[in-house]
Amino acid sequence: MINERRNVLKKLFTSLAGVVGFSAVAKAAAPAGADKQVQGVVYDQEVPLFSSVTRHGNLIFLAGIGAHFEGDIKAHTDHVLKEMEAQLKKAGSSMDKVLKVSVFLHDLNDYKAMNEVFRGRFGSKPPVRTTVAVYGGVPGDSLVEMDCIAAI
Repeated sequence: MINERRNVLKKLFTSLAGVVGFSAVAKAAAPAGADKQVQGVVYDQEVPLFSSVTRHGNLIFLAGIGAHFEGDIKAHTDHVLKEMEAQLKKAGSSMDKVLKVSVFLHDLNDYKAMNEVFRGRFGSKPPVRTTVAVYGGVPGDSLVEMDCIAAI
Protein backbone atom coordinates (compact mmCIF):
# COMPACT_ATOMS: atom_id res chain seq x y z
CA MET A 1 0.00 0.00 0.00
CA ILE A 2 2.78 2.43 0.96
CA ASN A 3 4.84 1.53 -2.14
CA GLU A 4 1.78 1.95 -4.36
CA ARG A 5 1.10 5.35 -2.83
CA ARG A 6 4.76 6.34 -3.20
CA ASN A 7 4.69 5.32 -6.90
CA VAL A 8 1.57 7.39 -7.52
CA LEU A 9 3.14 10.40 -5.80
CA LYS A 10 6.36 9.91 -7.77
CA LYS A 11 4.44 9.84 -11.07
CA LEU A 12 2.45 12.91 -10.07
CA PHE A 13 5.60 14.82 -9.09
CA THR A 14 7.31 13.79 -12.33
CA SER A 15 4.36 15.03 -14.38
CA LEU A 16 4.15 18.30 -12.47
CA ALA A 17 7.89 18.80 -12.64
CA GLY A 18 7.80 18.54 -16.42
CA VAL A 19 4.94 21.01 -16.63
CA VAL A 20 6.61 23.67 -14.50
CA GLY A 21 9.97 23.38 -16.16
CA PHE A 22 12.00 20.83 -14.24
CA SER A 23 12.50 18.93 -17.46
CA ALA A 24 15.64 17.13 -16.29
CA VAL A 25 13.66 15.44 -13.50
CA ALA A 26 10.74 14.65 -15.81
CA LYS A 27 12.96 13.27 -18.57
CA ALA A 28 14.86 11.07 -16.14
CA ALA A 29 11.65 9.38 -14.96
CA ALA A 30 9.63 9.50 -18.21
CA PRO A 31 9.94 6.90 -20.96
CA ALA A 32 12.06 7.81 -23.97
CA GLY A 33 10.12 9.93 -26.45
CA ALA A 34 7.46 10.93 -23.91
CA ASP A 35 8.17 14.65 -24.28
CA LYS A 36 7.37 16.01 -27.69
CA GLN A 37 6.86 19.57 -28.83
CA VAL A 38 4.14 19.42 -31.45
CA GLN A 39 4.06 23.02 -32.64
CA GLY A 40 5.97 26.15 -31.64
CA VAL A 41 4.80 29.74 -31.96
CA VAL A 42 7.45 32.16 -33.22
CA TYR A 43 7.11 35.95 -33.06
CA ASP A 44 9.87 37.45 -35.24
CA GLN A 45 12.55 35.47 -33.39
CA GLU A 46 14.64 32.43 -34.11
CA VAL A 47 13.71 30.88 -30.75
CA PRO A 48 9.99 30.21 -30.22
CA LEU A 49 8.25 32.34 -27.60
CA PHE A 50 6.11 29.39 -26.53
CA SER A 51 4.65 26.16 -27.90
CA SER A 52 1.02 26.22 -28.88
CA VAL A 53 0.76 22.44 -28.34
CA THR A 54 3.07 20.26 -26.27
CA ARG A 55 2.91 16.58 -25.42
CA HIS A 56 4.21 15.08 -22.20
CA GLY A 57 3.67 11.38 -21.75
CA ASN A 58 0.01 10.69 -22.49
CA LEU A 59 -1.06 14.31 -22.03
CA ILE A 60 -1.55 17.14 -24.52
CA PHE A 61 -1.24 20.75 -23.32
CA LEU A 62 -2.83 23.41 -25.54
CA ALA A 63 -1.80 27.02 -25.05
CA GLY A 64 -4.43 29.75 -24.87
CA ILE A 65 -6.60 30.12 -27.95
CA GLY A 66 -8.38 33.39 -28.62
CA ALA A 67 -10.65 34.84 -31.30
CA HIS A 68 -9.15 37.92 -32.91
CA PHE A 69 -11.98 39.29 -35.03
CA GLU A 70 -15.07 41.44 -34.60
CA GLY A 71 -17.93 39.56 -32.98
CA ASP A 72 -19.81 38.85 -29.78
CA ILE A 73 -18.93 36.43 -27.02
CA LYS A 74 -20.91 33.59 -28.61
CA ALA A 75 -19.04 33.92 -31.92
CA HIS A 76 -15.70 34.14 -30.11
CA THR A 77 -16.47 31.12 -27.89
CA ASP A 78 -17.58 29.04 -30.88
CA HIS A 79 -14.41 29.94 -32.79
CA VAL A 80 -12.14 29.12 -29.83
CA LEU A 81 -13.81 25.74 -29.24
CA LYS A 82 -13.63 24.81 -32.94
CA GLU A 83 -9.94 25.75 -33.02
CA MET A 84 -9.35 23.75 -29.82
CA GLU A 85 -11.02 20.72 -31.37
CA ALA A 86 -8.91 21.02 -34.56
CA GLN A 87 -5.66 21.32 -32.60
CA LEU A 88 -6.56 18.37 -30.37
CA LYS A 89 -7.34 16.17 -33.38
CA LYS A 90 -4.07 17.18 -35.04
CA ALA A 91 -2.21 16.24 -31.82
CA GLY A 92 -3.93 12.84 -31.57
CA SER A 93 -6.64 13.63 -29.03
CA SER A 94 -10.25 14.86 -29.02
CA MET A 95 -12.73 17.00 -27.12
CA ASP A 96 -13.99 13.87 -25.33
CA LYS A 97 -10.53 13.41 -23.80
CA VAL A 98 -10.16 16.93 -22.40
CA LEU A 99 -9.47 16.79 -18.67
CA LYS A 100 -9.12 20.48 -17.75
CA VAL A 101 -10.09 23.79 -19.38
CA SER A 102 -9.17 27.28 -18.26
CA VAL A 103 -11.44 30.05 -19.53
CA PHE A 104 -10.35 33.68 -19.47
CA LEU A 105 -13.13 36.20 -20.11
CA HIS A 106 -12.68 39.83 -21.07
CA ASP A 107 -15.88 40.62 -19.15
CA LEU A 108 -17.47 38.45 -16.46
CA ASN A 109 -20.90 39.61 -17.71
CA ASP A 110 -20.28 37.28 -20.71
CA TYR A 111 -20.23 34.21 -18.44
CA LYS A 112 -23.79 33.06 -19.16
CA ALA A 113 -23.54 33.51 -22.96
CA MET A 114 -20.14 31.77 -23.04
CA ASN A 115 -21.65 28.82 -21.11
CA GLU A 116 -24.47 28.52 -23.66
CA VAL A 117 -21.91 27.83 -26.39
CA PHE A 118 -19.51 25.83 -24.16
CA ARG A 119 -22.16 23.39 -22.89
CA GLY A 120 -22.14 19.99 -24.59
CA ARG A 121 -18.90 20.49 -26.56
CA PHE A 122 -16.89 17.95 -24.54
CA GLY A 123 -19.03 14.82 -24.69
CA SER A 124 -21.07 13.27 -21.90
CA LYS A 125 -18.44 13.85 -19.21
CA PRO A 126 -17.28 17.48 -19.34
CA PRO A 127 -13.83 18.45 -18.07
CA VAL A 128 -13.08 20.32 -14.88
CA ARG A 129 -12.96 24.04 -15.57
CA THR A 130 -11.74 27.30 -14.13
CA THR A 131 -13.26 30.55 -15.38
CA VAL A 132 -11.91 33.99 -14.53
CA ALA A 133 -12.38 37.52 -15.78
CA VAL A 134 -9.01 38.96 -16.74
CA TYR A 135 -8.12 42.40 -15.43
CA GLY A 136 -7.15 44.55 -18.41
CA GLY A 137 -8.76 42.19 -20.93
CA VAL A 138 -7.64 39.18 -22.91
CA PRO A 139 -4.59 39.78 -25.14
CA GLY A 140 -5.37 40.49 -28.80
CA ASP A 141 -8.82 41.96 -28.09
CA SER A 142 -10.44 38.53 -27.87
CA LEU A 143 -13.51 38.35 -25.65
CA VAL A 144 -12.46 34.88 -24.47
CA GLU A 145 -9.33 32.75 -24.37
CA MET A 146 -9.14 29.08 -23.42
CA ASP A 147 -6.40 26.56 -22.83
CA CYS A 148 -6.71 22.89 -21.97
CA ILE A 149 -5.07 19.66 -20.92
CA ALA A 150 -6.22 16.47 -22.65
CA ALA A 151 -5.35 12.79 -22.65
CA ILE A 152 -4.21 11.03 -25.81
